[in-house]
Amino acid sequence: MSANKQRFDTIIVGGGSAGCVLAARLSADPGHRVLVLEAGRRDSLWDIFIHMPAALTYPIGSRFYDGRYHSEPEPFMHNRRISHGRGKILGGSSSINGMIFQRGNPLDYERWAGDPGMEEWDYAHCLPYFKRMETCLHGSDEFRGHDGPLILERGAANSPLFGAFFAAVQEAGYPLTEDVNGYRQEGFSAFDRNVHNGRRLSAARAYLHPIINRPNLTVTTRAFTTRILFEGQRAVGVEYTVGRGPAQRAYAGDIICCGGAINSPQLLQLSGVGNAAELEALGIPVVHDLPGVGENLQDHLEVYVQHACTQPVSAYPALLWYNKPWIGFQWLFFRRGPAATNHFEAGGFIRGNEDVDYPNLMFHFLPLAIRYDGTVPQGGHGYQVHVGPMYSDARGTVKLKSTDPRQHPALRFNYLSTAQDHREWVEAIRCAREILRQPAFAEFDGGEFSPGPEVQSDEQILDWVARDGETAYHPSCTCKMGTDPLAVVDPATMKVHGLDGLRVVDASVMPYVTNGNIYAPTIMLAEKAADLIMNNTPLTPAKVNFYRHQKVEQVMQPTRVEHAVLE
Repeated sequence: MSANKQRFDTIIVGGGSAGCVLAARLSADPGHRVLVLEAGRRDSLWDIFIHMPAALTYPIGSRFYDGRYHSEPEPFMHNRRISHGRGKILGGSSSINGMIFQRGNPLDYERWAGDPGMEEWDYAHCLPYFKRMETCLHGSDEFRGHDGPLILERGAANSPLFGAFFAAVQEAGYPLTEDVNGYRQEGFSAFDRNVHNGRRLSAARAYLHPIINRPNLTVTTRAFTTRILFEGQRAVGVEYTVGRGPAQRAYAGDIICCGGAINSPQLLQLSGVGNAAELEALGIPVVHDLPGVGENLQDHLEVYVQHACTQPVSAYPALLWYNKPWIGFQWLFFRRGPAATNHFEAGGFIRGNEDVDYPNLMFHFLPLAIRYDGTVPQGGHGYQVHVGPMYSDARGTVKLKSTDPRQHPALRFNYLSTAQDHREWVEAIRCAREILRQPAFAEFDGGEFSPGPEVQSDEQILDWVARDGETAYHPSCTCKMGTDPLAVVDPATMKVHGLDGLRVVDASVMPYVTNGNIYAPTIMLAEKAADLIMNNTPLTPAKVNFYRHQKVEQVMQPTRVEHAVLE
């Protein structure tokens, strides 16, 4: 679809996770005209690589689906440039991600609310929006929703290797939990996934496509927004190109940036909103000096601890060429079989040390040894644990390199740059190894081949993480909400501080990255933002009790006894 009218009530820049939510909610008012500009292409139903869950390795890194960003050389990771996939298609990264649905820990939102001006972003205020967005096909307690656009299915996690994993975590002293998105996140469980009836359920498929024919909604794909147009301190429109066509302009009373933690600060800076000295150095006329734009960049780094498997019980046969025709047939005609799952069906959250109040390490278990790009480090059967700290205190930046909007900005994450990073990464690897060497895995364990038994000391572990670590694809926090000097967005309105007619709604507005995959929190904040933008009565806060770890004096308990008790 192309925009045949150039004046709207709202222009949404970015048809990703947040943009799809806002398009659906704002256009529900038939008198409110909405334009969505998405730089990528349509998410065609015939494109199996984005709709088949097990095909998730294909879009990541492909120029047809992925913006293919890279960090600057990371000084604490042997100057490696870390690849950062970002969805370049309707639905954004929700069309290419791993389909793992994690809300984060309730205490994440208590932390958000602890910042000045953020009081109404605590868990009680966020939980009703988590519930509004989902249809949970399991559980019926006060934590879950049952009539939202996102239909959540839980992974089966019923293979012998998943059985061994659940037994092993308990042998290592950690609990199971009924629902990591419910009362208690701490522990291990089958995971919720945005997979429904064997298909990926992206934000575009859940929110946008059911209402895409509304007469007051225009969705333009392959529309690359180059700058925001201002009249004084008011944003009045945007300039964009469609494909290789000439520059076009569209105008609206409200411009909402939904490009994500990389593109939103880039567009603001290109448009003259950011650190004045840095913009002037590039010759960009300053509209508003806002030094927090592009600061506070956060992400999750992860590694895979991989083992060979001595029995033919892993998902490895699904990778063999001669099995793929039958697997494809099963999926195409029956939506079942190995292609109908993302294989990330279970995992959990633990505290790696006694100083943290709630889990700081996340685990995903995969009954296969493979990397995100689809390469198999060692042929044959295997299994792996993805692990990484959730609360690194490292902070990075997103900064322009030039005035060319098509040149990627400089991404500096500063991974592994702090003492906390070092401590938690050593704890993460030791905890993962402790789980994988439990008796429950004895009949399957063919030995660790990554990082390998030669990596033992703290220094060796950190060096391996620096050489092998990958992003978990959770960039966030670069236009954070708040009222402090580096805040960019007003938490009560989602407006950019000091400007009229301009808002940001996406993962960039998080003040702190949440505990887990960030797709679900991004949808939640877009749901809440929609009410703020439309001046709707906000949903009533849900004051529920959730699990809080009770610290006990170490002399009164055996090691990790607090992990052994299920609430």
